[in-house]
Order: sequence, then structure tokens, then C-alpha cells
Amino acid sequence: MKEFPFIAKITFGLIFIILFFYSIIVAKHLLMVLTLAILFSYLLFPLVARLEMIHFPRFLANLVAILLLLAIFSGVIFLMYKQVETLLGDLPLLKRKALENIDQLEVAIESWTGLEVQKQHLWLKENVNNLFESGSNFLKVTFTATTSTIVKMLLLPVFIYYMLFYRQKFFIFLLRIIPKDKKTITAQILKKISQMVQRYIGGVFIVVVVLSIINSLGLYMVGLKYPIIFGIISAFFNFIPYFGTWIGASIPFGFALLTGDSINLAVGVLILFAAIQFTENNILTPNITGGYVDINPLITILSIIVGGMVWGVVGMFVVLPVMATIKIICEYTPDMHAVAYLISNQQERKYLVRKRRFYLIWSRMKARYGKLFRIKTEK
Repeated sequence: MKEFPFIAKITFGLIFIILFFYSIIVAKHLLMVLTLAILFSYLLFPLVARLEMIHFPRFLANLVAILLLLAIFSGVIFLMYKQVETLLGDLPLLKRKALENIDQLEVAIESWTGLEVQKQHLWLKENVNNLFESGSNFLKVTFTATTSTIVKMLLLPVFIYYMLFYRQKFFIFLLRIIPKDKKTITAQILKKISQMVQRYIGGVFIVVVVLSIINSLGLYMVGLKYPIIFGIISAFFNFIPYFGTWIGASIPFGFALLTGDSINLAVGVLILFAAIQFTENNILTPNITGGYVDINPLITILSIIVGGMVWGVVGMFVVLPVMATIKIICEYTPDMHAVAYLISNQQERKYLVRKRRFYLIWSRMKARYGKLFRIKTEK
């Protein structure tokens, strides 16, 4: 068989990447619904399995799980909608308070830097006015877009239902199209992917729910207005690893800085989220989510950026399970072990641990036998 030149392989690879991303962008509305349906199916599977164990028919177990999920999401959206409605009504008062705080900030800046207030006044006032006007439009458009998105995604519960109902059929179908000598490895791959996605999605949702409660209670105790909406919004940013807590914290912090009676409110919000960040990184995520995804930080950040560019917020949410799935497949494919090593974080730690052990053993041997070796050499 004729071997293609290296430049031809690179060209074919680039063409494939371009066509792949073009296809998933063009078909994103359908693919997003299918991907979310798969992830929510893994999320609901433990509940469905328990209901089937107590002799619920499969169709009824699926229906109960989906209705429970819809009830939870409907309650959260309704609660946030009520808070947003109150916030939109109070925007004129909040805008007036923000302008008063800007006046005080101008005086403070003049005393610190020596700049005249007139040079700052127009710029700051104009940006604050634009912020509140754009913020009002953003909230209205967001909830309108959310409503339209929900209408467009009415098929999502239907897909979830049938994916849960025919889950064994999909498994058998994949095994039937695989050659006989690959069936055992394929079954292992599917089992590992299933466990990873189920634990990760379930763990992330538990973390977000816990953080929604902690954030809301903490902001209420600090004294910030509308603690529920800011608590839930800041918690949902934890779907983004590493930076999610601080991105979510910037919203209530900026609101407290502009509309608070003193700087103490903004400082309190900052201290609160510093404590939440410590709790989330050291207690919640390690014990609930764990290292099921096992992707190194660089690949994680790049994947989130690419996912956001391709599918927006949904892409940022689904990209990590997809990358973890690719890593598992590469681990079981001999020619792709290098790719699995590049994506993984655990293998790198193991390599470094082995390297440190080697240097530790070498240093001990050198300390013990090095002097004796030097004496023999001198003789």
C-alpha cells in the first residue's frame, strides 16, 4: 500500500478538523439537545435503577425521574424570575445609589492621586449609566432567551426518556458492530465511560446545589440585596473548573461595590467567596466530584475555551465529559497512549513520583557507598 507524504497527512488532518468543527457548529441545535440528553440520562440513571429495583415498570421509573428533574428546574427558574422581577423594579433606586457612590469614589480618587474630579466625572457617570441600562436589557433578554430556549428544547425530556428506556439496546448495538476480538475491550471502555460520566455529572450537580444554598445564605448574612439570585448565578459558574468561583463572585462583588452603603459590604462579599473557594476546592469537590475526569489544567482550560467558542455555555458544560471520554478511549488504544498521557493528569503525577523515588534511592546509595567508592579509586 502506498504511503502518503507527511505534508499530505497534515493536510488531510487539517481538512478533517475544519469539516468536523463546521459540522458540529451547523448542527449544534440538534447535537446540543442530544448531548444534554445523554448527560441528563446518566444523571437520572441511579434513580431509575433504584425505582426499577423496587418493581417499578421501566416506563414509569423513567417518567417519575424526568418529572422530578423538570420540577426542580422549574422551581429554580421561577424563584430566579421572581427575584429578577423585583431587581428590575428597583433598578432606578439602585442606579441613584450607584451614582452617589461614584461621587464618593471620585473624591477618594482625587485625594489619593491628585487628579481633578471633572476629568473623571463624565467618564465614570457615563459608564455607570451604560452598565445599568445594559444590565437591565441583559436580564430581560436572558430570561426571554431562556424561555425561548426551553420552548425549543421541549424534545429534551423525550430524548432522555427513550435513552433511558433503550439503554440496553444501545449497549448491545455497539457490541454487535465491533469485531469479536474487540468486544471485551469495548465492554470495558463503555463501562468505564459510563461510571465516569455518571459520577462526574452527579457530583457536579450536587456541588452546584450545595454552593447555591451556601452562597445564598452567605450573601444574606453579609447583607447583600437579592441574595438568592446572586447566590444561584455565582454557583452555576462552578460548572467552569478552577475559575468558576471567582467569575461568579465578580457579579455580587461588583453589585455590592456600586450599590452598598459602604465599602465594608464589598469586602464582606470578597471574604465570603474566599472562604467558599477554599471550602469548594478542599472539601466539596474532592469528596463529591473527586478525580473522575482526570484531565490536566492546561487541557481543561483550552477545552473550556473551545467549547465556549463552538457551543457557548452548553459547550463549556459538556466539553469536560467529552474530553474525559476521549482520554478513556485513547487509554485502551495502543497507538493513542501518547494522547491519553497528554490529556491526563494522573499519569504525569505517577511519572513524577517514580522520578522522585529514583532520585531518593540514588541519593541514599550515593551517601552510603560514595565515600567507600572514592577511597578505593584513590588507592
